[in-house]
This record gives sequence, C-alpha cells and structure tokens, in this order.
Amino acid sequence: MKRITLFGGSFNPIHKGHVGLAEYVVRRGLTDELWLMVSPQNPLKQSPGLMDENFRLSLAERAVADIDRVVVSDFEFSLPRPSYTYDTLQALKKAYPNCTFQLLIGADNWLCFDKWYRGADILQEHNLLVYPREGYPVDMQQLPNNVQFIDAPLFPWSSTQIREALLKNLDVSEILPKELNNEEIISQVKRMIQI
Repeated sequence: MKRITLFGGSFNPIHKGHVGLAEYVVRRGLTDELWLMVSPQNPLKQSPGLMDENFRLSLAERAVADIDRVVVSDFEFSLPRPSYTYDTLQALKKAYPNCTFQLLIGADNWLCFDKWYRGADILQEHNLLVYPREGYPVDMQQLPNNVQFIDAPLFPWSSTQIREALLKNLDVSEILPKELNNEEIISQVKRMIQI
C-alpha cells in the first residue's frame, strides 16, 4: 500500500512555508508521496477574498514542480462544496484502493479538530501528522497513538500576509516561492485578490 499524506488548504496563494513543509515531510520519509490538496472552499473559512480555484491550483503546481514526490491535486474540485475532509477521504479510498491516506495539519487545526465534520471518524480511520504553529502549544502526552507531532521548522508566513502586502504594493519576495517570484505572476495575484 502506498502511503499518501494529504496537505489540504486554500493555498490562497501558496507560499514558502507550504513548500518547505511539504519538502520536510517527504525528505524525512514520513510518507511515500505528499499531495497538496487544493480546497475550492474550506468550511471553516469565509470565502470572500478567495482567488479562483484553478488559478490557485496552477500557482501550487508551479511552486512544487521540481520537488520529487510532491503532487498537486484538484480532487476536491469535483466533490460537493464546501469541502469536508471526511468526505474527501471517503472518496479517495474508493478512487485509490491501493493507497492509505494520512493528514498533515497544523497545531492550530489540531487544537480545534473536535469542530471538524466527523473528526472522531477521521481519527478512527486515519493517521495524522501535526506540525508546529507559533502560539498553538500541543500537549504531546495527550496525543492519540495515531497522531504524530513532527518537529518541522516554524515557517512564519501566511497567505493572508501575502495578500495584504500586495494590496499595499509591498515586496513579497521573501514569502513567495521563487517559481512565482516574477512580475507577471505577482500582477495576476494582485488582480485576483482585488476582484
């Protein structure tokens, strides 16, 4: 069985932290493959300010094109919305019976996992990797057996930070992956977030 780690998110837009985390997980041998699961609509986030899903997908594809065993997926685009992780996992198990799926989530999401749709069912059926987020301490003694806290580096960037900086015409070269760091793409992102 191939082990697939799902790293879901809006990627609105993708940034160096997303890419660094994906690389960390595959290089540490924590998975056979990592799929960046671009979410068309996250049920826990408001959709205003959300860039077009195909545009977010294409940015993610560019950002990780040269990283071995990191794949960008539009699997959720064909599922009912909003995108509930439980439903996605059920659909993936049917579509890929020879794979096992585990989730990669931030400590912030782990601390509100009880609010996730059918979170208890997800925990019963799947492993989770939890990465650190500043300001969200995780008590390692309280983690279930199938939840592993990984000692990934802290990446201090956010997609919100990029969008806000671009609206103020500030430099985002420290935050954007190098593959997206050109005038044409930055202009496109700026146009998308102003729509």
